Amino acid sequence: MTFNALVVSKDEESGKTSAAVTQLSESDLPDGDVTVAVEYSTVNYKDGLCIGPGGGLVRKYPHVPGIDFAGTIESSDDARYKAGDKVVLTGWRVGEAHWGGYSQKARVKADWLVPLPDGLDTRQAMAVGTAGLTAMLAIMALEDAGLVPDADPVLVTGAAGGVGSVAVAVLSQLGYKVAAVTGRPETEDYLKDLGATQIVPRDELTEVTRKPLEAEKWSGCVDAVAGVMLGRVLKQMKYGSSVAAIGLAGGAPIEGALITPFILRGVNLLGIDSVMQPYERRVEAWKRIASDLPMEKLEAMVQPATLSDLPELGQDILKGKVKGRVVVDVNG
Repeated sequence: MTFNALVVSKDEESGKTSAAVTQLSESDLPDGDVTVAVEYSTVNYKDGLCIGPGGGLVRKYPHVPGIDFAGTIESSDDARYKAGDKVVLTGWRVGEAHWGGYSQKARVKADWLVPLPDGLDTRQAMAVGTAGLTAMLAIMALEDAGLVPDADPVLVTGAAGGVGSVAVAVLSQLGYKVAAVTGRPETEDYLKDLGATQIVPRDELTEVTRKPLEAEKWSGCVDAVAGVMLGRVLKQMKYGSSVAAIGLAGGAPIEGALITPFILRGVNLLGIDSVMQPYERRVEAWKRIASDLPMEKLEAMVQPATLSDLPELGQDILKGKVKGRVVVDVNG
């Protein structure tokens, strides 16, 4: 029995990579103790890097990208899962070091999976995806550090992207005022519909200043951009507040007199990595997503796609052209 997958291959002579929808069989799948009939995946920044020329994140070819997926257990050697269970997978370098979600079947380790929580179906889970899980982990970290709804807004940078969109929607649902940063005026209505109470033009936060500190503006921040913007935002945080930093796979350098906010204002910089979160934390985060993310706002973020759309979409996300969440129907 064959199935379709987006396979990235590399020409050994030229070093160039190419991606195409290819038919595979189960004998082609990597080792693992659970086989999943994949229903949906997504397009993230790392997927664009894996699909694009050079494939810097890929160590071994041929390769199936897709850093997350949701589907139904087909067979399992692990007692925790049985055929018919609905599951979601994010992280563990799936789609980078291990074949990922751009395939109608996947074989993985049971430890990497999480049961799909009540209130979410597989399509909705991938409308959230790794980006949305990361956003929820960031919000949970801010709450653990003392964030509560305040007169001053929570800032969300890169707000029109996958992480930012979910962060805006969830924070708004929880009663926070949300200031959304965007460099694209055409996304302002979209962000207001998600719940943003204030739009901050990106230019206001990308100019490097010599001031070690600025006026206190933000009660917290979900930062999905890093670089110059993070250096500027840290100077504007309220005393004792926190920034949950996701950053970018490219690793943009931080600029500015960073030591001052930490010493004089007690600002906390919280690094958020969704790749290898403990099982209990992932389960908690997915349950929070099911309860705290309004489904009508989730639908507003979704752009549908199929396997054949992925080579072009991989390039678009690297160019910053993708708004919200791309949900890939691998059987479409």
